[in-house]
Amino acid sequence: MTVISSKSAEEYKKQNYTERMDKKGMPVSPHVMIYSFPVVALSSITVRITGVCLWLGVGGIAAHSLAGGDPALLMASIGDSPVLGPLGKLSVAFPLSYHFLGGVRHAYWDQTPEAVTNEQVEKASYAVAGGSAVLTGIAMFM
Repeated sequence: MTVISSKSAEEYKKQNYTERMDKKGMPVSPHVMIYSFPVVALSSITVRITGVCLWLGVGGIAAHSLAGGDPALLMASIGDSPVLGPLGKLSVAFPLSYHFLGGVRHAYWDQTPEAVTNEQVEKASYAVAGGSAVLTGIAMFM
């Protein structure tokens, strides 16, 4: 058992984590703010976030309905607004199209595991982003 003197313990407490790791020869992993996520990771994170957004939206509509409100009237009034209409359509169309296309991509990968290569996965991520942008644009002008 190693005993640390009070003097060395005080010096140890004055060092920050990075200094202690440097002294041990153990570099600190890159921080999230300086690490560049690959497009595949960003796409996966976006699919999950859009799923949560859709879940919250459906839950909000259900809560509004259970509270005695008329969701159809609310949505019609938002859709008729010149300012809120396009924003409302965007807030529904993008998560719905991105999450749907991300699900299609995963279903395809489940059926064809040989298509899951670094190059193909990156191309599929860009395709999901582009496809959802197109679908969102179409939905906003309907």
